[in-house]
Amino acid sequence: MLRSRIRIPLFLLAAVSLTACSAASADEAPSRAGGADAGAASGTPAKVTVAPPAAGRPVTVTASGGSLAKVKVVDADGAELTGRTAGGGGSWTSDRKAAPGASYTVEVTSRGAGGKETTSRSTYAIPAAGKVNKLTLAPGKNTTVGVAQPLSIVFDHPVRNKAEVEKQLKVTTSSPTEGSWGWLTDYSGKDRVDWRPKSYWKPGTKVTLEATLNGTDSGDGGGWFVRDYRTGFTVDSVARVVKVDLDRHRLTVERDGRAVRTIPVSGGTPGGDKRSWRGTAVLMAKEGTINMNSETVGLGDAYDKDVDFSMRLTWSGMYAHAAPWNAPYFGRANKSSGCIGMSDADAASFYASVRVGDPFEIKGADTKGVVAPGNGYGAWNLSWEQWKAKSALNG
Repeated sequence: MLRSRIRIPLFLLAAVSLTACSAASADEAPSRAGGADAGAASGTPAKVTVAPPAAGRPVTVTASGGSLAKVKVVDADGAELTGRTAGGGGSWTSDRKAAPGASYTVEVTSRGAGGKETTSRSTYAIPAAGKVNKLTLAPGKNTTVGVAQPLSIVFDHPVRNKAEVEKQLKVTTSSPTEGSWGWLTDYSGKDRVDWRPKSYWKPGTKVTLEATLNGTDSGDGGGWFVRDYRTGFTVDSVARVVKVDLDRHRLTVERDGRAVRTIPVSGGTPGGDKRSWRGTAVLMAKEGTINMNSETVGLGDAYDKDVDFSMRLTWSGMYAHAAPWNAPYFGRANKSSGCIGMSDADAASFYASVRVGDPFEIKGADTKGVVAPGNGYGAWNLSWEQWKAKSALNG
């Protein structure tokens, strides 16, 4: 008697349960006496189902009528997506989520009721992301920084799934360090998350960040992350702290808790928009000779000049720098447009002695407020409890 066969189109195979191509279906298996022993004797394979991978979800494989002996998932570059078996071999779930635009080959070895192993293989392509979110990391990779430098991430697009993103950010340190992530708005208006220790870093600490973001959705139209990131830096072997007293018009450099130098300075002019910020600012960059124009900071046409030995402290434009035009006021009065000025000679040697990431602890009776967390690296102006409350995982 002729037996008809049904052909299944290849494009449907990804969505149906998979069995070994050499195995007979249950309808075609020869009938034998013996009940349950008949299935064992015939070597009936397990029924394997691969849920078609989707961006942002783990890859899952299940087996019925048997168990999963081995599951291997690799992307187009040959990188393996590791996972865990559960339910006595009845299911397997990948540790990582599937990423948009990726292609995965799933190879499954299953063991049927009779102990016979069969292998099936299938490939899945995931549509590319319509919008991609990227990020900028600070400090730079393999740099050496001062004891106040946070680990900072600025995102190209808004992040609504803050908790989900934060879960993928792992910080490791060479010495025991208590720290926390905190979400804030960068001075640019973009979403940003910083990791700072409870107190200044222990000198010599090595810090590593692994951001396993590939396949994570920013949420609410912010786009997908389509790659992982890794960076690291080393904290200077010297704990250097710069203390600025605007009331006494002087700057003191401390190394490992000991004052080693005092420099006469002139800070921002009291009583108006030219006052300096107070609180802890972190040296963001040593920019050398730059042009400073008062119009860029909302002070009209007060100045437009090239300034030497410029050290940026905030995004809003507060620097420490050489200010020879203010020489009569160094150590005597605050007469700058908001920056911390000093002589050419003092600025040159001071510039050479400090490092990006060094804290400037600034105090003074007549200032325009405390440096905000997003205006440079102002997180140190929050208490530890206030900072921890900014983590998306502490709510």
